[in-house]
Amino acid sequence: MTKKEIVKDISEEIGLTQLKTKEIVQKTFDAIVKTLVEDGRIELRNFGVFEVKKRAARKARNPRTGDKVFVPEKFVVTFKPGKEMEERVRQLEEEAARKALQEHQKQEGAMHVTPTNGQFTSGAPAPVPPVSGSNTADAPVAPAPAAPETGSASHEGQSPYFPE
Repeated sequence: MTKKEIVKDISEEIGLTQLKTKEIVQKTFDAIVKTLVEDGRIELRNFGVFEVKKRAARKARNPRTGDKVFVPEKFVVTFKPGKEMEERVRQLEEEAARKALQEHQKQEGAMHVTPTNGQFTSGAPAPVPPVSGSNTADAPVAPAPAAPETGSASHEGQSPYFPE
Protein backbone atom coordinates (compact mmCIF):
# COMPACT_ATOMS: atom_id res chain seq x y z
CA MET A 1 0.00 0.00 0.00
CA THR A 2 1.25 3.46 -0.84
CA LYS A 3 0.82 6.79 0.95
CA LYS A 4 -1.62 7.80 -1.78
CA GLU A 5 -3.78 4.73 -1.10
CA ILE A 6 -3.68 5.42 2.65
CA VAL A 7 -4.82 9.00 2.03
CA LYS A 8 -7.65 7.80 -0.25
CA ASP A 9 -8.89 5.23 2.31
CA ILE A 10 -8.79 7.71 5.21
CA SER A 11 -10.45 10.51 3.24
CA GLU A 12 -13.31 8.22 2.21
CA GLU A 13 -13.72 6.92 5.77
CA ILE A 14 -13.82 10.29 7.57
CA GLY A 15 -15.27 12.46 4.82
CA LEU A 16 -12.41 14.90 4.28
CA THR A 17 -10.97 15.84 0.93
CA GLN A 18 -7.94 13.89 -0.23
CA LEU A 19 -5.92 17.11 -0.25
CA LYS A 20 -6.66 17.85 3.43
CA THR A 21 -6.14 14.18 4.39
CA LYS A 22 -2.80 14.11 2.55
CA GLU A 23 -1.68 17.15 4.53
CA ILE A 24 -2.63 15.47 7.83
CA VAL A 25 -0.89 12.20 6.90
CA GLN A 26 2.26 14.04 5.80
CA LYS A 27 2.30 16.12 9.04
CA THR A 28 2.03 12.88 11.02
CA PHE A 29 5.00 11.36 9.17
CA ASP A 30 6.98 14.59 9.60
CA ALA A 31 6.29 14.58 13.35
CA ILE A 32 7.52 10.97 13.62
CA VAL A 33 10.75 11.80 11.76
CA LYS A 34 11.32 14.99 13.79
CA THR A 35 10.87 13.09 17.07
CA LEU A 36 13.25 10.35 15.93
CA VAL A 37 15.93 12.90 15.00
CA GLU A 38 15.54 14.90 18.21
CA ASP A 39 14.77 12.19 20.80
CA GLY A 40 15.88 8.99 19.10
CA ARG A 41 12.65 7.18 20.00
CA ILE A 42 8.90 7.45 19.48
CA GLU A 43 6.34 5.11 21.01
CA LEU A 44 2.91 4.85 19.42
CA ARG A 45 0.60 2.84 21.71
CA ASN A 46 -1.01 -0.22 20.10
CA PHE A 47 1.18 0.31 17.05
CA GLY A 48 4.85 0.05 17.98
CA VAL A 49 8.11 1.76 18.82
CA PHE A 50 10.47 3.42 16.34
CA GLU A 51 14.01 3.84 17.65
CA VAL A 52 17.30 5.16 16.31
CA LYS A 53 20.16 2.75 17.03
CA LYS A 54 23.87 3.10 16.36
CA ARG A 55 25.61 0.34 14.43
CA ALA A 56 29.24 0.11 15.47
CA ALA A 57 32.10 0.54 13.04
CA ARG A 58 33.48 -2.76 11.80
CA LYS A 59 35.88 -4.45 9.46
CA ALA A 60 34.35 -6.22 6.50
CA ARG A 61 35.56 -7.93 3.36
CA ASN A 62 34.86 -6.87 -0.20
CA PRO A 63 33.26 -10.00 -1.73
CA ARG A 64 34.57 -9.20 -5.20
CA THR A 65 38.25 -8.61 -4.35
CA GLY A 66 38.54 -10.19 -0.93
CA ASP A 67 40.18 -7.00 0.41
CA LYS A 68 39.45 -5.91 3.96
CA VAL A 69 37.48 -2.67 4.16
CA PHE A 70 36.51 -0.42 7.05
CA VAL A 71 32.78 0.20 7.50
CA PRO A 72 32.15 3.32 9.61
CA GLU A 73 29.50 3.49 12.32
CA LYS A 74 26.03 4.45 11.20
CA PHE A 75 22.62 5.17 12.64
CA VAL A 76 19.62 3.07 11.64
CA VAL A 77 15.91 3.22 12.45
CA THR A 78 14.44 0.09 14.00
CA PHE A 79 10.79 -0.76 14.58
CA LYS A 80 9.32 -3.07 17.20
CA PRO A 81 5.62 -3.75 16.65
CA GLY A 82 3.15 -3.30 19.51
CA LYS A 83 1.11 -6.09 21.08
CA GLU A 84 -2.01 -5.35 19.05
CA MET A 85 -0.10 -5.42 15.75
CA GLU A 86 1.71 -8.62 16.76
CA GLU A 87 -1.59 -10.30 17.61
CA ARG A 88 -3.25 -9.30 14.34
CA VAL A 89 -0.26 -10.53 12.32
CA ARG A 90 -0.24 -13.78 14.32
CA GLN A 91 -3.92 -14.28 13.43
CA LEU A 92 -3.02 -13.72 9.78
CA GLU A 93 -0.27 -16.36 10.05
CA GLU A 94 -2.63 -18.86 11.72
CA GLU A 95 -5.24 -18.37 9.01
CA ALA A 96 -2.61 -18.86 6.27
CA ALA A 97 -1.36 -22.01 8.00
CA ARG A 98 -4.92 -23.38 8.21
CA LYS A 99 -5.51 -22.72 4.51
CA ALA A 100 -2.18 -24.33 3.58
CA LEU A 101 -3.03 -27.41 5.64
CA GLN A 102 -6.45 -27.72 4.02
CA GLU A 103 -4.88 -27.39 0.56
CA HIS A 104 -2.24 -29.99 1.47
CA GLN A 105 -4.92 -32.39 2.70
CA LYS A 106 -6.86 -31.91 -0.55
CA GLN A 107 -3.73 -32.69 -2.58
CA GLU A 108 -2.93 -35.72 -0.42
CA GLY A 109 -6.42 -37.08 -1.06
CA ALA A 110 -6.02 -36.50 -4.81
CA MET A 111 -2.66 -38.29 -4.90
CA HIS A 112 -4.25 -41.53 -3.64
CA VAL A 113 -6.83 -41.73 -6.42
CA THR A 114 -6.33 -44.98 -8.31
CA PRO A 115 -8.15 -46.50 -11.31
CA THR A 116 -10.16 -49.66 -10.51
CA ASN A 117 -12.20 -51.33 -13.24
CA GLY A 118 -12.51 -48.04 -15.11
CA GLN A 119 -13.71 -46.15 -12.00
CA PHE A 120 -11.78 -43.86 -9.71
CA THR A 121 -11.81 -44.27 -5.97
CA SER A 122 -9.93 -42.31 -3.37
CA GLY A 123 -8.05 -43.87 -0.48
CA ALA A 124 -5.49 -46.63 -0.43
CA PRO A 125 -4.28 -48.12 -3.71
CA ALA A 126 -6.35 -50.97 -5.10
CA PRO A 127 -5.06 -54.46 -4.25
CA VAL A 128 -3.05 -56.22 -6.92
CA PRO A 129 -4.79 -59.41 -8.10
CA PRO A 130 -2.78 -62.62 -7.53
CA VAL A 131 -0.91 -64.21 -10.39
CA SER A 132 -2.96 -67.09 -11.80
CA GLY A 133 -1.92 -70.45 -10.43
CA SER A 134 -0.32 -69.12 -7.25
CA ASN A 135 -1.70 -69.54 -3.77
CA THR A 136 -1.15 -66.26 -1.92
CA ALA A 137 -2.89 -67.40 1.27
CA ASP A 138 0.07 -69.61 2.22
CA ALA A 139 2.76 -67.16 1.10
CA PRO A 140 4.82 -65.60 3.91
CA VAL A 141 4.55 -61.85 4.33
CA ALA A 142 7.89 -60.04 4.12
CA PRO A 143 8.53 -57.28 6.66
CA ALA A 144 8.69 -53.70 5.40
CA PRO A 145 12.24 -52.57 4.57
CA ALA A 146 13.97 -50.56 7.28
CA ALA A 147 14.48 -46.85 6.73
CA PRO A 148 18.04 -46.05 5.61
CA GLU A 149 20.32 -44.52 8.22
CA THR A 150 20.72 -40.77 7.87
CA GLY A 151 24.24 -40.61 9.21
CA SER A 152 26.89 -42.59 10.99
CA ALA A 153 27.76 -42.16 14.66
CA SER A 154 31.11 -40.57 13.84
CA HIS A 155 29.52 -37.72 11.84
CA GLU A 156 26.36 -37.27 13.91
CA GLY A 157 25.58 -33.66 14.80
CA GLN A 158 28.30 -32.22 12.55
CA SER A 159 27.55 -29.67 9.90
CA PRO A 160 29.09 -30.17 6.46
CA TYR A 161 29.56 -26.40 6.31
CA PHE A 162 31.23 -25.87 9.66
CA PRO A 163 33.49 -28.83 10.46
CA GLU A 164 34.86 -29.01 13.98
